[in-house]
Amino acid sequence: MRFAFVTCVQLGLSCMEAIYEVGGKLDLVITLEDDMAQGKSGRIYVDDFAKKHGIPVAKVRNINRPEALEILREARIDWLFIIGWSQIAKDELLSIPQQGVLGMHPTLLPVGRGRAAIPWAILKGLDRTGVTMFKLDSGVDTGPLLAQKEIALDDTIDAAALYRQVDRAHVELMREAFPLLEAGALELKEQDESLASEWPGRTPEDGRIDLSGSVKDAERLVRAVTRPYPGAFVDIDDNRVIVWRAEIVDATYDGPDRVLRFPDGRLRCLETEEV
Repeated sequence: MRFAFVTCVQLGLSCMEAIYEVGGKLDLVITLEDDMAQGKSGRIYVDDFAKKHGIPVAKVRNINRPEALEILREARIDWLFIIGWSQIAKDELLSIPQQGVLGMHPTLLPVGRGRAAIPWAILKGLDRTGVTMFKLDSGVDTGPLLAQKEIALDDTIDAAALYRQVDRAHVELMREAFPLLEAGALELKEQDESLASEWPGRTPEDGRIDLSGSVKDAERLVRAVTRPYPGAFVDIDDNRVIVWRAEIVDATYDGPDRVLRFPDGRLRCLETEEV
Protein backbone atom coordinates (compact mmCIF):
# COMPACT_ATOMS: atom_id res chain seq x y z
CA MET A 1 0.00 0.00 0.00
CA ARG A 2 1.18 3.51 -0.84
CA PHE A 3 -0.02 6.44 1.27
CA ALA A 4 0.08 10.22 0.91
CA PHE A 5 -0.92 12.97 3.33
CA VAL A 6 -2.24 16.48 2.76
CA THR A 7 -1.98 18.95 5.64
CA CYS A 8 -0.71 22.35 6.75
CA VAL A 9 -1.59 22.36 10.47
CA GLN A 10 -0.30 20.82 13.69
CA LEU A 11 -3.11 18.27 13.93
CA GLY A 12 -2.10 16.84 10.56
CA LEU A 13 1.54 16.69 11.61
CA SER A 14 0.55 14.89 14.81
CA CYS A 15 -1.37 12.33 12.75
CA MET A 16 1.62 11.80 10.46
CA GLU A 17 3.83 11.27 13.50
CA ALA A 18 1.33 8.70 14.75
CA ILE A 19 1.65 6.77 11.48
CA TYR A 20 5.40 6.43 12.01
CA GLU A 21 4.95 5.59 15.69
CA VAL A 22 3.09 2.41 14.66
CA GLY A 23 5.65 1.47 12.01
CA GLY A 24 3.88 2.93 8.99
CA LYS A 25 5.28 5.15 6.26
CA LEU A 26 4.19 7.81 3.82
CA ASP A 27 5.20 8.04 0.17
CA LEU A 28 4.29 11.70 -0.34
CA VAL A 29 3.33 14.76 1.71
CA ILE A 30 1.50 17.67 0.13
CA THR A 31 1.30 21.03 1.88
CA LEU A 32 0.72 24.70 1.14
CA GLU A 33 3.29 26.98 -0.36
CA ASP A 34 5.36 28.59 2.40
CA ASP A 35 3.86 32.06 1.92
CA MET A 36 0.25 30.90 2.33
CA ALA A 37 -1.90 30.85 5.50
CA GLN A 38 0.93 32.21 7.63
CA GLY A 39 -1.58 33.62 10.12
CA LYS A 40 -3.69 30.43 10.25
CA SER A 41 -4.03 28.93 13.71
CA GLY A 42 -1.84 25.85 14.00
CA ARG A 43 -0.07 26.45 10.67
CA ILE A 44 3.05 24.28 10.44
CA TYR A 45 5.76 23.44 7.93
CA VAL A 46 6.38 19.79 7.13
CA ASP A 47 9.94 20.10 5.82
CA ASP A 48 11.79 18.84 8.92
CA PHE A 49 9.44 15.91 9.40
CA ALA A 50 9.65 14.91 5.74
CA LYS A 51 13.45 15.21 5.67
CA LYS A 52 13.75 13.07 8.81
CA HIS A 53 11.72 10.27 7.23
CA GLY A 54 12.84 10.69 3.62
CA ILE A 55 9.39 11.63 2.31
CA PRO A 56 9.02 13.63 -0.92
CA VAL A 57 7.22 16.96 -0.35
CA ALA A 58 5.06 18.86 -2.83
CA LYS A 59 3.93 22.42 -2.09
CA VAL A 60 0.80 23.67 -3.81
CA ARG A 61 -1.52 26.65 -3.77
CA ASN A 62 -4.64 24.60 -4.33
CA ILE A 63 -5.02 20.84 -4.01
CA ASN A 64 -7.46 20.74 -6.94
CA ARG A 65 -5.25 22.50 -9.50
CA PRO A 66 -3.90 20.47 -12.45
CA GLU A 67 -0.30 20.58 -11.19
CA ALA A 68 -1.33 19.13 -7.82
CA LEU A 69 -3.44 16.44 -9.46
CA GLU A 70 -0.53 15.46 -11.70
CA ILE A 71 1.76 15.08 -8.69
CA LEU A 72 -0.75 12.66 -7.16
CA ARG A 73 -1.15 10.68 -10.36
CA GLU A 74 2.60 10.25 -10.70
CA ALA A 75 2.87 9.05 -7.09
CA ARG A 76 0.45 6.16 -7.74
CA ILE A 77 -1.11 6.44 -4.30
CA ASP A 78 -3.52 3.87 -2.86
CA TRP A 79 -4.88 5.97 0.02
CA LEU A 80 -4.69 9.74 0.46
CA PHE A 81 -5.27 11.40 3.85
CA ILE A 82 -6.57 14.97 3.91
CA ILE A 83 -6.54 16.30 7.48
CA GLY A 84 -6.26 19.95 8.49
CA TRP A 85 -6.91 21.42 5.04
CA SER A 86 -9.54 24.04 4.24
CA GLN A 87 -9.87 23.43 0.48
CA ILE A 88 -12.65 20.99 -0.39
CA ALA A 89 -11.47 18.02 -2.46
CA LYS A 90 -13.28 17.94 -5.80
CA ASP A 91 -14.39 14.86 -7.70
CA GLU A 92 -11.32 14.67 -9.96
CA LEU A 93 -9.03 14.60 -6.94
CA LEU A 94 -11.17 12.00 -5.17
CA SER A 95 -10.87 9.68 -8.16
CA ILE A 96 -7.06 9.60 -8.30
CA PRO A 97 -5.96 7.41 -5.34
CA GLN A 98 -6.57 3.73 -6.11
CA GLN A 99 -8.49 3.05 -2.90
CA GLY A 100 -9.76 6.54 -2.11
CA VAL A 101 -9.33 9.66 0.00
CA LEU A 102 -9.66 9.58 3.79
CA GLY A 103 -10.59 12.38 6.15
CA MET A 104 -11.60 12.83 9.76
CA HIS A 105 -14.58 14.66 11.21
CA PRO A 106 -14.94 15.67 14.89
CA THR A 107 -18.32 14.03 15.51
CA LEU A 108 -19.68 10.50 15.55
CA LEU A 109 -20.98 10.51 11.99
CA PRO A 110 -23.64 10.51 10.68
CA VAL A 111 -24.50 12.81 13.60
CA GLY A 112 -23.21 16.36 13.21
CA ARG A 113 -22.27 16.65 9.57
CA GLY A 114 -21.14 20.13 8.62
CA ARG A 115 -19.46 22.91 10.57
CA ALA A 116 -18.68 24.06 14.11
CA ALA A 117 -18.70 20.54 15.52
CA ILE A 118 -17.07 21.37 18.86
CA PRO A 119 -19.32 24.33 19.80
CA TRP A 120 -22.45 22.49 18.71
CA ALA A 121 -21.64 19.38 20.75
CA ILE A 122 -21.56 21.57 23.87
CA LEU A 123 -24.51 23.76 22.94
CA LYS A 124 -26.68 20.71 22.29
CA GLY A 125 -25.81 19.26 25.69
CA LEU A 126 -24.68 15.94 24.23
CA ASP A 127 -23.34 13.28 26.59
CA ARG A 128 -20.86 12.07 23.97
CA THR A 129 -19.20 13.05 20.75
CA GLY A 130 -16.08 11.79 19.01
CA VAL A 131 -13.97 11.63 15.88
CA THR A 132 -14.74 9.64 12.74
CA MET A 133 -12.34 8.44 10.05
CA PHE A 134 -14.24 8.12 6.79
CA LYS A 135 -13.83 7.91 3.04
CA LEU A 136 -14.57 11.19 1.31
CA ASP A 137 -17.18 11.35 -1.42
CA SER A 138 -18.84 14.24 -3.24
CA GLY A 139 -21.20 14.97 -0.33
CA VAL A 140 -20.54 16.81 2.94
CA ASP A 141 -19.31 14.25 5.49
CA THR A 142 -21.48 11.58 3.85
CA GLY A 143 -18.88 8.97 2.86
CA PRO A 144 -18.59 5.45 4.30
CA LEU A 145 -17.07 5.03 7.77
CA LEU A 146 -13.80 3.30 8.62
CA ALA A 147 -13.41 3.85 12.37
CA GLN A 148 -14.56 6.03 15.25
CA LYS A 149 -13.24 7.18 18.62
CA GLU A 150 -15.78 8.25 21.27
CA ILE A 151 -15.37 11.19 23.69
CA ALA A 152 -17.53 11.46 26.81
CA LEU A 153 -18.96 14.90 27.62
CA ASP A 154 -20.29 16.45 30.82
CA ASP A 155 -21.87 19.77 31.76
CA THR A 156 -18.54 21.38 32.70
CA ILE A 157 -16.49 20.83 29.53
CA ASP A 158 -15.59 23.89 27.46
CA ALA A 159 -14.43 24.31 23.90
CA ALA A 160 -10.74 24.49 24.82
CA ALA A 161 -10.85 21.18 26.72
CA LEU A 162 -12.94 19.46 24.05
CA TYR A 163 -10.64 20.79 21.31
CA ARG A 164 -7.69 19.11 23.08
CA GLN A 165 -9.60 15.86 23.45
CA VAL A 166 -10.61 15.92 19.79
CA ASP A 167 -6.97 16.40 18.79
CA ARG A 168 -5.90 13.45 20.97
CA ALA A 169 -8.69 11.33 19.53
CA HIS A 170 -7.46 12.03 15.99
CA VAL A 171 -4.01 10.76 16.91
CA GLU A 172 -5.30 7.71 18.81
CA LEU A 173 -7.61 6.81 15.95
CA MET A 174 -4.75 7.06 13.46
CA ARG A 175 -2.54 4.83 15.62
CA GLU A 176 -5.27 2.20 15.84
CA ALA A 177 -6.59 2.38 12.30
CA PHE A 178 -3.45 2.74 10.18
CA PRO A 179 -2.01 -0.77 10.73
CA LEU A 180 -5.39 -2.28 9.84
CA LEU A 181 -5.69 0.01 6.84
CA GLU A 182 -2.19 -0.95 5.72
CA ALA A 183 -3.12 -4.62 5.97
CA GLY A 184 -6.37 -4.10 4.10
CA ALA A 185 -8.30 -5.26 7.17
CA LEU A 186 -10.51 -2.20 7.74
CA GLU A 187 -14.01 -2.51 6.34
CA LEU A 188 -16.09 0.36 5.06
CA LYS A 189 -19.53 0.84 6.57
CA GLU A 190 -22.18 2.98 4.92
CA GLN A 191 -23.65 5.73 7.06
CA ASP A 192 -27.18 5.24 8.38
CA GLU A 193 -29.09 8.11 6.80
CA SER A 194 -31.95 7.70 9.29
CA LEU A 195 -29.56 8.91 12.03
CA ALA A 196 -27.99 11.75 10.05
CA SER A 197 -28.03 15.36 11.18
CA GLU A 198 -26.34 18.46 9.80
CA TRP A 199 -25.03 21.26 11.98
CA PRO A 200 -24.83 24.72 10.39
CA GLY A 201 -21.84 27.00 10.45
CA ARG A 202 -21.59 29.67 13.12
CA THR A 203 -20.46 33.29 13.02
CA PRO A 204 -18.97 35.48 15.78
CA GLU A 205 -22.39 37.17 16.13
CA ASP A 206 -23.82 33.83 17.26
CA GLY A 207 -21.83 34.32 20.44
CA ARG A 208 -24.07 37.15 21.67
CA ILE A 209 -25.37 36.50 25.19
CA ASP A 210 -29.15 36.98 25.52
CA LEU A 211 -29.72 38.72 28.85
CA SER A 212 -33.46 38.09 28.52
CA GLY A 213 -32.92 34.37 28.18
CA SER A 214 -31.83 31.60 30.52
CA VAL A 215 -28.69 31.81 32.66
CA LYS A 216 -28.08 28.12 31.94
CA ASP A 217 -28.10 28.77 28.20
CA ALA A 218 -25.71 31.68 28.67
CA GLU A 219 -23.28 29.62 30.75
CA ARG A 220 -23.34 26.86 28.14
CA LEU A 221 -22.72 29.39 25.36
CA VAL A 222 -19.67 30.74 27.19
CA ARG A 223 -18.24 27.22 27.43
CA ALA A 224 -19.10 26.40 23.82
CA VAL A 225 -17.41 29.36 22.13
CA THR A 226 -14.49 30.15 24.42
CA ARG A 227 -10.95 29.95 23.06
CA PRO A 228 -9.94 28.90 20.43
CA TYR A 229 -13.26 30.34 19.17
CA PRO A 230 -14.25 34.05 19.17
CA GLY A 231 -15.99 33.95 22.56
CA ALA A 232 -19.41 34.80 23.99
CA PHE A 233 -20.07 38.49 24.43
CA VAL A 234 -22.41 41.14 25.76
CA ASP A 235 -22.57 44.86 24.97
CA ILE A 236 -22.48 47.05 28.09
CA ASP A 237 -22.42 50.86 27.96
CA ASP A 238 -21.28 50.86 24.33
CA ASN A 239 -18.44 48.45 25.18
CA ARG A 240 -18.26 44.88 23.95
CA VAL A 241 -17.29 42.51 26.74
CA ILE A 242 -16.10 39.03 25.77
CA VAL A 243 -16.76 36.47 28.48
CA TRP A 244 -14.16 33.71 28.31
CA ARG A 245 -15.09 31.91 31.54
CA ALA A 246 -18.14 32.11 33.77
CA GLU A 247 -20.12 30.27 36.42
CA ILE A 248 -23.68 30.37 37.67
CA VAL A 249 -24.00 31.91 41.15
CA ASP A 250 -26.91 32.57 43.48
CA ALA A 251 -28.42 35.95 44.19
CA THR A 252 -26.32 36.41 47.34
CA TYR A 253 -23.01 36.57 45.44
CA ASP A 254 -21.30 39.88 46.21
CA GLY A 255 -17.75 39.37 44.96
CA PRO A 256 -15.49 41.55 42.84
CA ASP A 257 -16.24 39.97 39.47
CA ARG A 258 -18.75 41.26 36.93
CA VAL A 259 -22.16 39.63 37.28
CA LEU A 260 -24.69 39.29 34.46
CA ARG A 261 -28.32 39.14 35.55
CA PHE A 262 -30.94 36.94 33.87
CA PRO A 263 -34.62 36.36 34.66
CA ASP A 264 -33.74 32.99 36.22
CA GLY A 265 -30.33 33.60 37.77
CA ARG A 266 -26.93 35.25 37.73
CA LEU A 267 -23.73 34.55 35.85
CA ARG A 268 -20.39 35.43 37.42
CA CYS A 269 -17.81 36.38 34.79
CA LEU A 270 -14.49 34.80 35.79
CA GLU A 271 -12.49 36.02 32.79
CA THR A 272 -13.47 38.87 30.49
CA GLU A 273 -11.98 41.09 27.84
CA GLU A 274 -13.24 44.46 26.60
CA VAL A 275 -12.83 45.09 22.88
